[in-house]
Amino acid sequence: MKDVVIIGGGAAGLTAAIVAARKNKKVTILEKNEKCGKKILLTGNGRCNYWNEDMSISHYHSSNEEHIKEIINEENTKKVLSFFESLGIIPKIKNGYFYPVTEQGLTIYNTLLYEAKKLNVEIINNIDVIEIIKNDSFIINQNKGKNIKAKKIILCPGSKAAPKTGSNGSGYVLASTLNHHIIEPKPALVQLIGEEDYFNKWNGIRIDAKLSLYEDGKYIKEETGQLQLTDYGISGIVTFNLSRYVARNISKHEEIISINFLPWLKENPHKWLKKMSQLNSKINETLEKFLNYKLINIILKKSGIKKNDWQKLSDKEFSTLVNTITNFKLKITGTKSFENAQVCSGGVPLSEINLNTMESYKTKDLYLAGEILDIDGDCGGYNLGFAWISGIIAGENV
Repeated sequence: MKDVVIIGGGAAGLTAAIVAARKNKKVTILEKNEKCGKKILLTGNGRCNYWNEDMSISHYHSSNEEHIKEIINEENTKKVLSFFESLGIIPKIKNGYFYPVTEQGLTIYNTLLYEAKKLNVEIINNIDVIEIIKNDSFIINQNKGKNIKAKKIILCPGSKAAPKTGSNGSGYVLASTLNHHIIEPKPALVQLIGEEDYFNKWNGIRIDAKLSLYEDGKYIKEETGQLQLTDYGISGIVTFNLSRYVARNISKHEEIISINFLPWLKENPHKWLKKMSQLNSKINETLEKFLNYKLINIILKKSGIKKNDWQKLSDKEFSTLVNTITNFKLKITGTKSFENAQVCSGGVPLSEINLNTMESYKTKDLYLAGEILDIDGDCGGYNLGFAWISGIIAGENV
């Protein structure tokens, strides 16, 4: 009989294991991959953006948003900073983003594994947990011949995002057999897809922009930053931070993205472009001063403008051009799949978890942490941030 079995050796699982082992619990991690923590190595393009100075709850989303403040709060964020300090991780902070000073995810990855090994955490790799039965204790994989018994379980097997890292959604099945409901998982922090014939012409452009999302004409949210224009639609952090809303609602609502290609402009765009038009007689020569040349023909065509001379534009054509540059409408038809998503929205409802301990309200001695829960964050270290927080709380209380 094992004291604590942790299912899933990702960020939340490794953190929970270390914290529980420091409290003298005998801890075993069951990991389906050949090694733990695969996703940690991919975060931040391998640099591992593991935290953010601004841990406001506004960066987190859930179907039970009223519960987010119970776990994303000052007390718990201090625990994370103390945890990494205890591991000897030296942060390098850029624009509020925390990276290890080496700017290598391998630093975080190796440090967690070294600490787990030092604390005698048992790690069993290449084991696929397909069944958990709860009696007086837990029996794992009872019908596979070589079962494992545990007094307590921390369930943190990830979500369905990035299945190449081992996240195939099997954890939702395990949670449901242990009396939990599952809010349907959808891709989040993912690219958005449209159907326009000009996509192949703007493919590869990176440009600062402000994106505003509208559902059936109702304003939802906006993001400003670097936008990537692709042959299927749009990508980049500004796109990712809007994608969860699209993924959850596109089956019920028309999803429109409005792109402002002049997010840095502080004055009235109509008056400003009038002044700019006086510097060159040719429209394209003026627009090339602040727009990617591949984008100009697309904007002119969308505006219905075939001329290349400012003097020949009517007032209506000029206004239409300004509106296209600052309010470029793009109908979204879908998102990329779980294979492309960094995380998921959906999962086990927060209302079914005691967020002070991470213990299930549905099954005694079962704790949950990480991506399996219905909470997802923006880009910027927020999802790893939740993994550390929930892992620490589960490890403390198990």
